[in-house]
Amino acid sequence: MLRRSLFILLMLLSAYFLLISYSFSDERESPSDVLKKGAPKIFLDCRSCDHDFIKTEITFVNFVRFREEADIHILVTTQSTGAGGTEYTMEFIGQKDYSDIKETLRFFSKRTDTWDDIRKGMVKVLKMGLAPYMTKTPLGELVSVRFEEKVKPTAVEDRWNFWVFSASLNGSGSGEKSRKSFSVQGNFSANRITPEFKMRIGLSASFNQSNYLVDEGEISSYSDWKNFTGFFAKGFGEHLSLGAWISTSSSTYNNIKFAITPVPAVEYNLFPYSQSTRRELRFLYRVGYNFVNYLEETIFDKTKEKLLSQALSITLDIEEPWGSIGASLTGSHYFHDFNKNRLELGSSLNLRLYKGLFLGFHAGYEAIHDQLSLRKGESSQEDILLRRKELATDYRYHGSIGFSYTFGSVYSNVVNPRFGR
Repeated sequence: MLRRSLFILLMLLSAYFLLISYSFSDERESPSDVLKKGAPKIFLDCRSCDHDFIKTEITFVNFVRFREEADIHILVTTQSTGAGGTEYTMEFIGQKDYSDIKETLRFFSKRTDTWDDIRKGMVKVLKMGLAPYMTKTPLGELVSVRFEEKVKPTAVEDRWNFWVFSASLNGSGSGEKSRKSFSVQGNFSANRITPEFKMRIGLSASFNQSNYLVDEGEISSYSDWKNFTGFFAKGFGEHLSLGAWISTSSSTYNNIKFAITPVPAVEYNLFPYSQSTRRELRFLYRVGYNFVNYLEETIFDKTKEKLLSQALSITLDIEEPWGSIGASLTGSHYFHDFNKNRLELGSSLNLRLYKGLFLGFHAGYEAIHDQLSLRKGESSQEDILLRRKELATDYRYHGSIGFSYTFGSVYSNVVNPRFGR
C-alpha cells in the first residue's frame, strides 16, 4: 500500500512540474527573439574557454553541440607566448550558407591577466569575428560597430628585455603508523622568446625520503635528482631553425653522479611556423657529446665514460574540425656501439566520428637497448618494490582508448548556474 501511494505521489509531482515547464514556455516572444530563430548556429570548438560566460555575453547567435549542425565552426587553438601568456588562434570556418566566409583572428593574454580578463578579451575577439556572418542575417540591421580610442603603432619597450623568470619551492609530507615520507622539489627558470630567438635556462631539484616499518625492522628509501638545462635557438625563415642544448644532471635512481651533455641541433618544419597552432611536421636532428661519472660501477665495468651520440625525431601535430592527431618517432644511438640504441614512438588521436560520438586513442612504445648506467650486481627486493634503482628492460609501453557519446537537443544557448555547474 505504501509503495503504491509513493508511486502515485511521484506521478502527480512529475505531472505538476511538466505543467509548470509548459506554462513558462508560453511567454510572449520579443521581435529580437523571432529574428534570433534565423541567427547562425555556432559550434565553439575550444577546450580552454569558459563556455557559459561566452554564451551569456554573445546572445545574438545560437550555440549548438555538434559541428554538423553548425553554420559556423569556431576552432580555437592555443600556444604559449614568450612572456608567459597565451596566444589564442580563432579560426572562423563558415559552413552551409556561410561557406564563402573564413577568417582567422588572434587574442594574446598576458601572464598577469586574470581569468576574467582572458575570457572578456576572448569574447571581444569572437564578436569581431562573427560580424561578417551577422551581416548576412536579418539580425544584421541590429548590429552596430563602435571604434575605441585610436592607438598609434609603436615599438615595444620592455624594461625586462623580454626575459621572464619563474621560481617555485614545494614540500610535502605524509604518514601513518607503519609509513612516513617527506619530499622537497624546487624549480627556477628564465626564458626569453622573440620572433627570431628562443632562450631557456632551467634548474630543478628533488629530494625524497620514505621510511617503512615491517616485521624485519625499518626500511628506508632515499632518492634525489638535480638538473640544469640551457637552450638557445634561432630561426631562419618560416621553416628552418638552428639551436643547441647544454645540460648537467645527477640522479640516484639512474646511478649518475654527474653528467654534462652539449647538444647542437637543426630543425626543419615542413609547414610554416606561423601555422604551428594548426599543423606541424618537424624534423629534428641532434648530436650530443656525453661525459658521465657514475655513482657505482656499471654492468659494463665503467665508473665514467665519454660518449658521442646522435638522434633524429619526426613530429606530426594536426588540429582540424574533425579532431586532432599527434605522432612522434625518435631514433637514437651511440657511435661507439650501434647496438646501444633506442626507438621511441608516441601517438594520439581524437576523432569526432558522428555528431556527439568521439573516439580518443593514446599509445606509446620504447625499444630500449642503451641502458649504460645500470648498476653492477643484483637488485634487492626493496630496490625493486620501492623503485630506488633503475632496472634492466628491453621495452616500455602504454596505451589507452575511450569513447564518449552525447545526444539530445543540439542547442546549448541556455546557461543556468543554480546549484553550481
